[in-house]
Amino acid sequence: MKVKIVNHSPFDLPAYATALSAGMDLRADLSEAVVLGPLERTLVPTGLHIELPAGYEAQIRPRSGLAAKHGISIVNAPGTIDADYRGEIKVILVNLSNEPFAIHPGERIAQMVVARHEKVEWEQVEALEESDRGSGGFGSTGK
Repeated sequence: MKVKIVNHSPFDLPAYATALSAGMDLRADLSEAVVLGPLERTLVPTGLHIELPAGYEAQIRPRSGLAAKHGISIVNAPGTIDADYRGEIKVILVNLSNEPFAIHPGERIAQMVVARHEKVEWEQVEALEESDRGSGGFGSTGK
């Protein structure tokens, strides 16, 4: 699938790290490092603009290595880039650790997964069909 992309950063386009990767790494389009203190969040630009076809979205997800090693995540994970959005892709990073973390120019800060989605047409009814699960939720299937 071909997707149009404009790259205003000096860094390479997002790419799959392996043949079976679902996500492509996004890089911080910064001119100098930004330090994210404990429990702070910041909006990090990527310099990227994309034009997705109708019926697709781009999901912006945390990188597992940053999360596991440094407590860096994404506040609104996953973030959604809609097919009609043409602005710059930015990532809301949060530092959930007790230590400051420096985000360097070109650092891989998130991953982007392009996925197909459906449009819902609501059919309002008076009742829903019964199921084995019923209304059980929030741990109802666990021990």
